[in-house]
Amino acid sequence: MVSSLEYGGAQRQIVELANHIDRDRFDLHICSLSPHVPLAEVLVGAESRLHIVHKRWRYDLTVIPRLARLLRRLGADIVHGYLFDAEIAARLAGRLAGTRAVGNSERNADYRMPRVMLYANAATRRCVDFYVANSQTGARFSQQALRNPAHWYYTVHNGVDTERFRPAERSAARRALGLADDEFVIGMVGSFKQQKNHALLFETLRRVLDEQPRTRLLLVGDELVVGLHGSGGYKRRMLALAGRLGLSRHILATGNRVDMEALYPACDVTVLPSLFEGTPNVALESMACGVPVVATAVSDNAYVVRDGETGYVVPLGDPALFCERLLALAQDPELRSRLGAAARRRIEEEFSSARLAAKTEAVYLDVLGRPSPEAARLRSFT
Repeated sequence: MVSSLEYGGAQRQIVELANHIDRDRFDLHICSLSPHVPLAEVLVGAESRLHIVHKRWRYDLTVIPRLARLLRRLGADIVHGYLFDAEIAARLAGRLAGTRAVGNSERNADYRMPRVMLYANAATRRCVDFYVANSQTGARFSQQALRNPAHWYYTVHNGVDTERFRPAERSAARRALGLADDEFVIGMVGSFKQQKNHALLFETLRRVLDEQPRTRLLLVGDELVVGLHGSGGYKRRMLALAGRLGLSRHILATGNRVDMEALYPACDVTVLPSLFEGTPNVALESMACGVPVVATAVSDNAYVVRDGETGYVVPLGDPALFCERLLALAQDPELRSRLGAAARRRIEEEFSSARLAAKTEAVYLDVLGRPSPEAARLRSFT
């Protein structure tokens, strides 16, 4: 159960899970509380596995009985909520429907939880059986912030489809975007929201251009639907900042794209200047395409991106070091190639969609009373 199926990290992971779970053993359905479901086009079997229970206004309590009816009709054993409003709805509807296990998710870490979130979690706490966090940092943060029992938590890092996201011919990818072969191309993929910290990237890019004038920024992403969470205003402020820094002609902005596998190979490096994260899909997808990553040292980024081996991890708020790492990659094609090859191997071994599905299957069986060594390894506090 999820708030919407728009172009977000949590939503993309739900689709990855649905597309790779063992369908002989699990009948997985996705329910969106919004009719905005652009990712439905990449969901296998969407015509029978995607359900819309429209939340028509902010506090639409009729969602709860409507969701409960859906759960009873599907004969659901587990309901698993992703993102705040869907999580609270899943708790209440799951208990109303008599669903055997009710789960929530933690997709970030070290952020300020709004008071309404704390109150709603406290009021419905007895409805929860388990949490799945996509980072160890997120599991610890959620457990402490919500004062939940440690045994509720599992860590399942995100996964990426390594057949879809794979190394591809660089020149062809650049021609399709109008980028030149001799340009140093930095990719940033992310919605326009404060968490993504575009300001750090733009300040860093200004420094890089002083040393490497043939640099372009491939900027992928847009504001959230209807400017949710102030993303419309944030986008305007960030583009205005880029203009003041003289960056506009160096930026190729594409908006949202569903064909990301065609864009990563055009990049020499991708960046994640985020203020906080869970397990960033962008890092996984980029690395799967053999493109190294430079990321801020937040959440589990240092676990995903091995510093100096598959990319670089830099302290938050250090544009000078961010610039230094990017310039090292700009000036050394062999370094880019070596880090990119190691990045691809890292994803194949630990962060594939198949691993995501296998780990989640183990969690679901564990909460239904069928424990396994895999599930024991995923428990966040054991």
